[in-house]
Amino acid sequence: MKGTVVIRPEAEADLAEAHRWYEAQRPGLGQRFLLSVEAALFAIQRHPETFPVVHNQIRRVLLRRFPYGVYYVVADLHTAVLAVFHCKRDPQRWQERA
Repeated sequence: MKGTVVIRPEAEADLAEAHRWYEAQRPGLGQRFLLSVEAALFAIQRHPETFPVVHNQIRRVLLRRFPYGVYYVVADLHTAVLAVFHCKRDPQRWQERA
C-alpha cells in the first residue's frame, strides 16, 4: 500500500531535538541527519509493509549512518510516524505512543 506519510507532533519534536544535537556537534551534520530521515520516509511511503514489526503493529526502519530508527504504523488511509528515536534509548517511550 502506497500512501501519505503523516508525522505526528511527537515525532516532529524528536526530529528537531536530534537535528539540534547533531548541528551542535558539527555544522551541517544535522542537515545530513534530516536527509537520512527523508530517505527513510520515502522508503516507508513506497513500501510501508517491507520493514519489520518490532512491537504490536509498530514497524521500524533504521537510518543509514545514524543510530536512529523511525517507528511507524500502517493504517488504512495513511502511515503514521510515531517516533524517531536513538536506538539506545528506552523503547518503552516510543511504545507508549501507539
